Amino acid sequence: MTTALTILGIESSCDDTAAAVLRINGSDAEILSSVVAGQTELHADFGGVVPEIAARAHAERVDICVEDALQRSGLPLDQIDAIAVTAGPGLIGGVLAGVMCAKGLALATGKPLIGINHLAGHALTPRLTDGLDFPYLLLLVSGGHCQFLLVEGPDNFRRLGGTIDDAPGEAFDKTAKLLGLPQPGGPAVEREATKGDPRRFPLPRPLLDRPGCDMSFSGLKTALLRARDAVVEEKGGITVQDRADLCAAFQLAVVDILHEKSRRALIEYLALAPSAPAFAVAGGVAANGPIRTALTQLAAQMGANFVAPPLALCTDNAAMIAFAGYEALQNGQISGLDLSARPRWPLDTSAAPLLGAGKKGAKA
Repeated sequence: MTTALTILGIESSCDDTAAAVLRINGSDAEILSSVVAGQTELHADFGGVVPEIAARAHAERVDICVEDALQRSGLPLDQIDAIAVTAGPGLIGGVLAGVMCAKGLALATGKPLIGINHLAGHALTPRLTDGLDFPYLLLLVSGGHCQFLLVEGPDNFRRLGGTIDDAPGEAFDKTAKLLGLPQPGGPAVEREATKGDPRRFPLPRPLLDRPGCDMSFSGLKTALLRARDAVVEEKGGITVQDRADLCAAFQLAVVDILHEKSRRALIEYLALAPSAPAFAVAGGVAANGPIRTALTQLAAQMGANFVAPPLALCTDNAAMIAFAGYEALQNGQISGLDLSARPRWPLDTSAAPLLGAGKKGAKA
């Protein structure tokens, strides 16, 4: 008889403090509660996430989120079977706040502690939501990461390509800042783009002239800055329509890049002849409507099932951490109380670090 397991998940890698309770019974997974405390208002005046502010907010909120998640689940802490926590990669202050909270809970209760790679949480979400079998192709596309992963097991990931500089979400945020739009930049740019002409400004599609699945978005952002400056020089400023057209042009360029690079990754994946091919997308940028539409159509054309988790599970959340914790627990992977917070933690440890990562260091 299969025994149900109930996992408490904790996530604090960037600017969302989250806790969730997940129950798994055989092939059935039920999210009993999921609490996410965002920090948008704390960073609104700075045009992006300020690590020191984020870390302080996580330290203040993480225990409150855990208590709220337990109350909403209707379960006391002693009925939790294990505690899973994001141990990296991410902003080190925030990751440390979550890890220390989880360690305290594990020490007090004697429950198993499981340190989780935040990227693995995203990568395994399609198994939580759709029960995908291995192997499947994943496009992880978020504010801090963009990579194609061949997901061959709960802790077996092969990177087919990734961004050599900015992630798309980062580029969306910077574009919003350049055009005077509010943060987070992704939704703001997407809203403006619906009113614009995407063909007015001929922005580049970096790296499409080179083979492989690696991507670049920094040059696209610079091209948009130059296009904006040319309009300002000509008119003395930009109009509402100019801004909408710039947003539409930028978004279309991102869509074109992700579409073509996804096509190449799918060709490589399908050559392995999986019995039930699936192409999944996860991460905050997966919430973008035009990107989802383009990738859905591509998967259909190439004969792969397209899987996109619900929007609430695309952005950072603790339910995905709890599920990754369950997968790790099934494989006997339990952390000790010496678990460390890690700012960098690549999923594919055999792949060479991506070049051109700039002052933030090699991308995970």
